Amino acid sequence: MGQALGCYQVDQSNVAIKEQFGRFVDVLEPGCHCLPWCLGYQIAGGLSLRVQQLDVKCETKTKDNVFVMVVASVQYRAVADKASDAFYRLTNTREQIQSYVFDVIRASVPKLELDAVFEQKNDIAKAVEDELEKAMSNYGYEIVQTLIVDVEPDVNVKRAMNEINAAARLRLAANDKAEAEKILQIKKAEGEAESKYLSGLGIARQRQAIVDGLRDSVLAFSENVPGTSAKDVMDMVLVTQYFDTMKEIGASSKSSSVFIPHGPGAVRDIAVQIRDGLLQGNAANL
Repeated sequence: MGQALGCYQVDQSNVAIKEQFGRFVDVLEPGCHCLPWCLGYQIAGGLSLRVQQLDVKCETKTKDNVFVMVVASVQYRAVADKASDAFYRLTNTREQIQSYVFDVIRASVPKLELDAVFEQKNDIAKAVEDELEKAMSNYGYEIVQTLIVDVEPDVNVKRAMNEINAAARLRLAANDKAEAEKILQIKKAEGEAESKYLSGLGIARQRQAIVDGLRDSVLAFSENVPGTSAKDVMDMVLVTQYFDTMKEIGASSKSSSVFIPHGPGAVRDIAVQIRDGLLQGNAANL
């Protein structure tokens, strides 16, 4: 704005209040205006029509007795058609807006618990905006937007919340780890059971093959060598297996020492013991 030789300039996005001998006359829009000062005309002041922002910090208490600092940003501007009300009816616009923000926040937040305050920030901002719009419209101001930009609890409360969150995550991680170990143990046990089952099948088939081979050998030997009985053939098979076993024990570098009776008579004794055991078992079954 500028004034020289009775002319007054109003800048863009601004208005000026024109008075004559201290009485309101008109609202001057942007441009150049003639003000004959000798007739008592003067400019009482000006208003900006730009959007302005006011950040309000309000400390209050939640329903669960936690003190929080709520930061609200109010964007407002003067209405050109009501510029006279905005200029004359309010002494300090920013303090007036701040008072309404305090009133609404301190009436809304104590009804909510701390977690709900974070979740319902938009609802709190809408309540503040509605209350400001209703009050400030009477004074020539428009509330463009109201935002709750921050909710900051006490430092000790924030630390406790972080510790609770960390403990919950550690507990969840421990549960997941335990579940994974449980699955590994189950799979390992299932694998061992399957391995033992297959090993048992292999041993059973091996023994069946040995029995079948011995039977075929006994029958073939009896047919090819006249005068031999099944007992003679079994004694020979036992002697052969005995020496094969001794050979394997002696050839293996990792085998433990085994002390057994050694000599041709020992083989006969072993054969007798096996045969007597079979006969006793058959007699018991009868």
